[in-house]
Formats: sequence, structure tokens, C-alpha cells
Amino acid sequence: MSTENLPQSPEQPSRKPRVAVVFGGRSSEHGISMVTAGAVLRAIDRTKYDVLPIGITREGRWVLTADEPERMAITERRTPSVEQLAESTEGGVVLPVDPASREVVYTEPGSVPKALGEVDVVFPVLHGPYGEDGTLQGLLELSGVPYVGSGVLASAVGQDKEYMKRVFASFGLKVGPYVVIRPREWERDEQAARKKIVDFAGEHGWPLFVKPARAGSSIGITKVDGISGLAEAIEEAQRHDPKILVEAALRGREIECGVLEFEDGPRASVPAEIPPPDAHAYYDFEAKYIDSTPGIVPAPLTPEETAEVQKLAVEAFEAASCEGLVRADFFLTEDGEFVINEINTMPGFTPISMYPQMWQASGISYPELVDRLVQAALRRSTGLR
Repeated sequence: MSTENLPQSPEQPSRKPRVAVVFGGRSSEHGISMVTAGAVLRAIDRTKYDVLPIGITREGRWVLTADEPERMAITERRTPSVEQLAESTEGGVVLPVDPASREVVYTEPGSVPKALGEVDVVFPVLHGPYGEDGTLQGLLELSGVPYVGSGVLASAVGQDKEYMKRVFASFGLKVGPYVVIRPREWERDEQAARKKIVDFAGEHGWPLFVKPARAGSSIGITKVDGISGLAEAIEEAQRHDPKILVEAALRGREIECGVLEFEDGPRASVPAEIPPPDAHAYYDFEAKYIDSTPGIVPAPLTPEETAEVQKLAVEAFEAASCEGLVRADFFLTEDGEFVINEINTMPGFTPISMYPQMWQASGISYPELVDRLVQAALRRSTGLR
């Protein structure tokens, strides 16, 4: 039977992919996540994507927020918060729990839930626990929604500095001396736990860096020059994480390198150098985000050193099974050896952050970088891969 004369159904217009930019969160890096989100919202191509901004309050409530990136900036040395942009003090956003549906729903007490439409990909610009550490990634895997960045395992490894170092060492990457104090050690014998750190200092010397094991943005880190400052440093680290990491100071230059997932695999950017900040003891939170201590891009390295750190950055990306993006941080020691300090699976992502600056110097603009990350996420499926 011929179908030539039958009425034809009009073609449905193809819609733009919908990107939910999720930011804020319950960690101490809530404010920096807001700044990152503002930059992404400004840069994302609105002719190519529909955008849905979703904030997570410090208490963990998911809310609709104003699409006003200009309000997501550091002002008067203070970071913004989701609560300042939330469209309602009571309403909440609910992601689908059925992988067959990507419909996002908005609910308010006493009102009928309102469908907000489907989301094709989530751009989770969260830093720290409850967002960058695999927890949000697990939720998105259960929901069947693709997302930018690394999966559950790589995100968890990238957040926990102890297991990150263990993974790198197992793959032959050189890491510096460190010791870990877990919560049970404090509970069981606090005096023995403190002695463990003092013995470590006796072996490797002062200063030491005392850090929360699962935090970022240099929050909660103290450079300790002697035993008299140790108790206060431990207390500060434990305000952010009951598990702490103590590292020996390494003498050398701080070198960073970006890794980005292309269609044919991960590639490294030109590296950058972080010079010692004049007004700070080290490259701490204020030096990074408040005073915006400038890095040197590209880093003044020999061609051989550049090639070596790029190779090691990609090896670190692969060792932790990362996806999307990573910033890998190294020390170039006085004897010419690269020692990996850590990776960030969702690094600071404002235009002045080192990761975008390194890619800008490598020929990829900030808007193109955002687009490449979204496209990489759309290419991937959720689940085992």
C-alpha cells in the first residue's frame, strides 16, 4: 500500500540540550562553588543550550535560583551563598529517581508539584564533600542523568588525599612523605595520635602542613613551624574533617597542569607555576580567591620539564580513572624531580582560576572549555563504562 497520499505528521522541532548547573552545597567550599557557577553561567552558550540553575543550600536543600551570575561574585572579601539567590524559602527541586525519566520537579508545601522539564546533562560545579566526592555522582548515576566530570570512584579518590596518594604510588607516581590520623585513632588514644605526628616531624623536619584529608580550596590548612603550633593546627583541620593528613614540606616550585578529555582521550595543557605569595605563608585560600595571587602561565620550564609534567598529569588522570577534567598539582624539587601533590576533579573554574588560564594559554577559550566539558558529558552514558 502506498503512503504517498496519506497526511504526514509534522516534524517535531529539535530542542536544545538542557544543562542543569548545580552549585553551592554543604561543604565549607560553598561560596567558591557559587563563584565558579557564576562564571559557568556567564560563559555557557545560550543559543546552543537551555540552562537551569539549581542551588544546594548549606543545609542540603535543592532550590531554584535566579539566573543572575553577576550576583555570584566575591564582594567585600566575602563569598556569596545559595540562600541569597533562592527563589523560595520553602520550595525544593527533586531529581528523578527513575532512569527512564529525566524530568525535574519543583515542589512547595501545599501546592501541586510542578514539572520543570527534562534535564539532559548536569554540570555539577560543587567543591568538597557532598558534591565533588562521588556522593552527587552516585545520585546522578541512579537517576540515569549524564554529568560533567569524573564518576563515583575517581571523584571519591580525588577528594580523599590519603587514598589519592595511595593510588598514585601504586601506579608509580612519586608522592611526598605524609602521615594520616583517622578519627578512631583520636578516640582510642589522643596522646598516641599526637606522638605519631611529632615522630613524623622528627623524621622529616619542620615545617609541616596539617590538612583536612577531604577538603579543598586550601581551607583548614595550617603551615606549622614547630611543636607549639601543632595543637591549634590540628583543631583547625578537624573543624572541616575528623580525618587529617600531615605532610612534610617539599623544597621546590609549585607547578600545575590541566587535563581535559577530548574525543581521542585526555590531553594536558601548558603548565603554570604558582610563585610564593608575598603576603601569605603559602598559597592559601585568601591568596587564591581573595587577593587573587597571579600564577605564571605558561610556567618557565625547559621543553623537557614541560613534556614530563604533561605526561605525569595525564598518567595521574588515568591512574584515578578520571573523566572530563582534572587539575594536577606538582612540586618540582630542587633535584629536578616532579612530585605529585594532588589532583582536583572539579578545580576552581572562574576565569581567573589556574585551570581555565592554562587552557586559555593552550588555545581553548573559557566558553569553548565549558562547551567541550558539556559535550564530553553528553557523549558518555551513565552506569559502568
